[in-house]
Amino acid sequence: MLNRLRRWLCPDLAIDLGTANTLVAVQGRGIVLDEPSVVALEKGTRKVLGSGTAVGKLARQMLGRTPESITAVRPLQDGVITDFELCEAMLRYFINKASRRSGGLRPRVVIAVPGSITAVEKRAVFNSAERAGAGDVYLISESKAAGIGAGLPIAEPLASMVCDIGGGTTDVALFSLADVVSARSIRIAGDEMDEAIVEYLKANYSLRIGTQTAEQIKIEIGSAAPLDQELTAEVRGRDTIAGVPRKAVVTSEEIREALSEPVGAILECIKSVIEQCDPELVADLVDQGVVLTGGGALLRGLHAFLCEQLNVPVRVDAEPLTTVARGAAICLDHLYDWRASLDAGDAA
Repeated sequence: MLNRLRRWLCPDLAIDLGTANTLVAVQGRGIVLDEPSVVALEKGTRKVLGSGTAVGKLARQMLGRTPESITAVRPLQDGVITDFELCEAMLRYFINKASRRSGGLRPRVVIAVPGSITAVEKRAVFNSAERAGAGDVYLISESKAAGIGAGLPIAEPLASMVCDIGGGTTDVALFSLADVVSARSIRIAGDEMDEAIVEYLKANYSLRIGTQTAEQIKIEIGSAAPLDQELTAEVRGRDTIAGVPRKAVVTSEEIREALSEPVGAILECIKSVIEQCDPELVADLVDQGVVLTGGGALLRGLHAFLCEQLNVPVRVDAEPLTTVARGAAICLDHLYDWRASLDAGDAA
């Protein structure tokens, strides 16, 4: 009865604190918020615009388009907090928007973070969440949350492998008997793919574009493997020599070449995790395969490319953008069962 009353007064939250986007799930209601991890500020004062409301979608629209008096900032880079004050402001806004609070209660919060973050970086997440209004804070690795959210049998005595490709990090882990057997996290993911496209067009077309334009190109014609019908896209940017606006037509073959380095790094990350495992678990992967989650999993042909290179089945989760948040929400619903395997604030 008390638990139900507490849930009604102040429902607990699960947060996928991502470099590109933050998702919030409310206990009993599922995912209620999915917004870019961006904050818009007044330059000089570091005051959040719009009385603290220029956060998320509104702030992302300003990226690369602000006058000198305004700046749009991402408080996280490569999956970790780079600006504590802004991350706190962003979390406070998202927490207040996602759930009600009554009776002075603070919600318990489960936050998914990259597996590679250090103890100092974990402490930064705890402190930012607590100052933003959270009560008890627990951290779960993004790879474990992805495995749970994808419905993998990670508690069984066989290999379950997940590769979560977010905006700032790629987290790969192999599970057995509800624990991590082998894992690795690299700070190469969607953002690095966008940067690779920016650099390719600069080097080969003398055309300067922004990362948002690069992301759109990646979505429209990007691929990791040859397509049945190759695609083209018109790109607009600034001529780096003449300094004037110009447009060019690029092909999916060219963008695939631009993406080859970050895609190759993700492949090597998966291989390194497999190499650390016992032969019996590796043998399981022949049947179990690898599940891809995160926004990077949506890159055309990525699953086919990895399947060919790894010689195991590779599939993309049905809803890869929300897999981590769904897994964190499941942990929240069964907090007493999972609490021992989570990082708690007082233990960090």
